[in-house]
Amino acid sequence: MEDQQLIAACKKQDTNAQRELYETYAPRMMGLCMKYCKDYDAAQDMLHDGFIKVFTQIKKYSGSGSFEGWMHRVFVNTILAHFNKEKNNYLITSDIDEADMEIEDENFERLFNDDITEAILLSMIQEMPVGYRTVFSLYIFEDMSHREISKKLGIKENASRSQYSRAKSYLKNKITEYLANNNG
Repeated sequence: MEDQQLIAACKKQDTNAQRELYETYAPRMMGLCMKYCKDYDAAQDMLHDGFIKVFTQIKKYSGSGSFEGWMHRVFVNTILAHFNKEKNNYLITSDIDEADMEIEDENFERLFNDDITEAILLSMIQEMPVGYRTVFSLYIFEDMSHREISKKLGIKENASRSQYSRAKSYLKNKITEYLANNNG
């Protein structure tokens, strides 16, 4: 079934169409969930919640723009809603000292080479504390500014910068450790 037909059938709550839509997009949406979740089980929960939102909100999809892009936004908003609900349990909201922001983006990018595969990098990101991982993922993968992140998460802009800086430092240490253990 073509996407437009599939979407139309899902808007009519056709369970076969919903199953087909799920089977078509679940692998890509699971990849998205894994960027924000620490483990597979948590990502599965987010995947489930995201598809529930997609199926309940699919009537809002106007047909203009990419359906996958629309679905991606639904999933990111679902993940952020979950994190906002649990915010006090994971997010450090303190402001940052300028000294904390020692790792410049261009120096940070120099750490990456052919020895670091996407799977290894994703594993390192998943090991980050959830506040670091959330801000890092929004900044890097969703291309959000710190101002946008602060609004989405209900934190100060400097707290977003701090979380991002700490995430980069954490990742730098993990990459350095990995390279030392695997290249020496």
